[in-house]
Amino acid sequence: MSALMILQLCIVLAALWLGSRYGSLALGAISGIGLAILVFGFGLEPGTPPTDVIYIIIAAVTCAGIMQASGGMDWLIQLAEKLLRKHPDRITFLAPICTFFLTVLVGTGHVVYTLMPIICDIAIKKGIRPERPCGIASIASQIGITCSPIAAAVVAFITISGTNGYAITIPKVLMVTMPACLLGIIIASVASYKRGKDLDKDPEFQKRIADPEQREFIYGSTATTLDKKIAPESKRAVFIFFGALLVIVFFAIFQNMLPAYETVKAIKGAPEMEMLGASITPEQLAKIEEVVPDVTEVVMSPLKMNIVIQIVMIAAAALMIIFCKASPKKAVSGPVWQSGMVAVVAIYGIAWLADTYFANYLSAIQEMLAGMVEQYPWSIAFAFFLVSVLVNSQGAVVVAMLPLAYKLGIDGWILLGVLPSVYGYFFIPNYPSDIATVNFDRTGTTKIGKYLLNHSFMMPGMVHTVVACVAGYLIAYLYHTFGWI
Repeated sequence: MSALMILQLCIVLAALWLGSRYGSLALGAISGIGLAILVFGFGLEPGTPPTDVIYIIIAAVTCAGIMQASGGMDWLIQLAEKLLRKHPDRITFLAPICTFFLTVLVGTGHVVYTLMPIICDIAIKKGIRPERPCGIASIASQIGITCSPIAAAVVAFITISGTNGYAITIPKVLMVTMPACLLGIIIASVASYKRGKDLDKDPEFQKRIADPEQREFIYGSTATTLDKKIAPESKRAVFIFFGALLVIVFFAIFQNMLPAYETVKAIKGAPEMEMLGASITPEQLAKIEEVVPDVTEVVMSPLKMNIVIQIVMIAAAALMIIFCKASPKKAVSGPVWQSGMVAVVAIYGIAWLADTYFANYLSAIQEMLAGMVEQYPWSIAFAFFLVSVLVNSQGAVVVAMLPLAYKLGIDGWILLGVLPSVYGYFFIPNYPSDIATVNFDRTGTTKIGKYLLNHSFMMPGMVHTVVACVAGYLIAYLYHTFGWI
């Protein structure tokens, strides 16, 4: 690894670190500074921005944002609250399950903000230390991203895998990630069940409630959505949204039912490819519109799933606007749409910066990591996790790191098995859902420790990541052995 390569890597890492310090749109924007330095300062050839993934995110968050504007999200939160209040003694297990499936259905973990105050309230009224359900519930809300059919991380995995010769569908991805992540949540919930001292035995908490004002602050209010009336249009929007998800999953399973079109593709291994010049890649050759004898051929290609997802999501959003009284203006100002657009900018900048660096030094990286990757291909999970700590976006990790992983020769089923490792941004507690959870817990038991890393989310996060990755790898290996993936 040359000094110049190390210097440029430091620039990439510095851009990611600085962007994470400012947060929000800055993560993608400041990546642009790093990109400019690499391209204009060092003369590196710019990589390719992940436009396909970005288009899908825009379509998905638009649909989810419209559903939120219609009031459909309120109905989902209300259903979750009814379940939690019916079984308050099981809040440590049910809370993370609720936040997990809300994320799976909507495609973003930011839906947790409405439910988290309710989780805290139920725990307090039941005398359960809120840190127990709140810590794992916040973690579970982000875990659901790798199990959602419309989340950027899943869509990016499918799209990038397809271009690298590993054809995988949404249902097959979920066949691995869903059981692996649910097992991780269950084990982390068990580990959290008796975590910390009970409220009645916690001297710090008892000292707080000895103050009448603090006692009133902690016990005097109730967070609930049960008093909110849900309009029929809101329920209708949820049904349209779920219908769209079912359509996407249906076409992912039965892709032979999609329309097919004539396309010109390169003939694999065509000897004439060398005659066209070394500067022409197979990808560029595939875009040639005319048939070249013995070089290209006409084939029937079905409509790609990334296009299917975009069409279905946008159409569903339109149906909700027309039939569910959903306000587009309200959707744009809502947290789901705004957080989704922030993710678009983050993925755009981070992935473009990473692709530029890795593409220019691919041979050196391959040579450096060849031995480790050949012997322990699953160790790529550590790289995924470390990058996630820096970039705070699972979709960005997949888009930035997965192409490199394939070029290193790692099999697709292995990468699918360790996919839960792309969630590592709980490690440094600066993510909005974690910060919000700390603020929602009126007892102060959910907290960021004095030494930063000894926070309430570290233990459940690490337990889940380890369990989910091991389980995912074993499940993927089993499916691969039987030829299912």
